[in-house]
Amino acid sequence: MTTSTRWTVAVMVVVVALGAALWTQLGGDESQSGSTGPGTSRDRRDADTAEALTEPRARADLAPCPTTGAGEGPEALRGIILECAGDGSSVDVAKAVAGRTVVLNLWAYWCAPCAEELPAMAEYQRRVGSEVTVLTVHQDENETAALLRLAELGVHLPTLQDGRRRIAAALKVPNVMPATVVLRADGSVAAILPRSFADADEIAAAIDPQLGEPG
Repeated sequence: MTTSTRWTVAVMVVVVALGAALWTQLGGDESQSGSTGPGTSRDRRDADTAEALTEPRARADLAPCPTTGAGEGPEALRGIILECAGDGSSVDVAKAVAGRTVVLNLWAYWCAPCAEELPAMAEYQRRVGSEVTVLTVHQDENETAALLRLAELGVHLPTLQDGRRRIAAALKVPNVMPATVVLRADGSVAAILPRSFADADEIAAAIDPQLGEPG
């Protein structure tokens, strides 16, 4: 092997090593960033352990997630098991919404229009009472941030932690936030509303005609 060839090989080895180190560093940064997208592979961060979530859950003081309803629920949602952000319990989504009129509100803690809309969703729930269940779905891995955002807003609606956005994928909701899905008691989709709402009146105007006025 000539001196020139040896130098070429040595340079290539160094370049490959540097490339591998950079790739590892980038991968590590991405895994710790809490960033989520349609292809994310987990529902919450490793840092969001039951112990770490104890205080944020206490501050958020969320309403319990619905439990098993009447029937098997929407076929598209069957087999999706998510965590109830309020207490860490497992929720079979299809069975939880079965036999209920449900408004699913899809959001993320970093979404400014979502933060503006959530109090309006809470007010809508107060108005309609037990006729309709408003269930929020947090679509980011950072569960702690979601709980702290809800606490900050004073919104206590039941919330599912769905970092992988499985509900949105199953119901074919456009990749925008906030988005609202209205489910009839028979499990059919009454409406998919990929938009934000300014207040409870706007929400009622969009949702109630799909179901008939609650109450």
